[in-house]
Amino acid sequence: MRRTAGRTALGAPAAGPGTGPAVGPGSAGVADAPASPGGFAPTSVSVSGPASVPEPVAVRQQLRTEFPFELPRGYVDESGAVHRDGVMRLATARDELIPLRDVRVQENPAYLSVVLLGRVITRLGTLPMVHDGIVENMFASDLAFLQDFYRQVNAEGHTRAAVECPHCSEPFEVELGGSRLGES
Repeated sequence: MRRTAGRTALGAPAAGPGTGPAVGPGSAGVADAPASPGGFAPTSVSVSGPASVPEPVAVRQQLRTEFPFELPRGYVDESGAVHRDGVMRLATARDELIPLRDVRVQENPAYLSVVLLGRVITRLGTLPMVHDGIVENMFASDLAFLQDFYRQVNAEGHTRAAVECPHCSEPFEVELGGSRLGES
């Protein structure tokens, strides 16, 4: 077996005099370690605690699953209190399938949106719970707003829309989530 010059852990020739940047004594460079019999320089690994997963190079954007909104008119409860601010979560496949088994939806397919919205609205004002009975007692303008908001959040994945200025033709984005009908 022929012995060649020492190599680093990545298989590149080890740094030697005049072959690259100098690695001084006391540095943590691989070039300071003696070559092993296999021709590779050992690497030093220090573990100070439990093994950790290396950080990803690019920071991933966290998935947003809840979206705040404000109803144009508001839901009026039995005591007369108006509830306008709410939160809608992303719908799951189950959320869209379960209402299809509901007798009310089978008799009247238009009722599907009421049952579906009752499942995905997680908060409305100070109400302790939101369900389809609350959604069916909302004003028609609030129901239309929520249906549109549901489509924006679930079909497009966000509540921003790309638009173009009618005067200068400059493109820009507008945030639709949480705005009231007619506002931009």
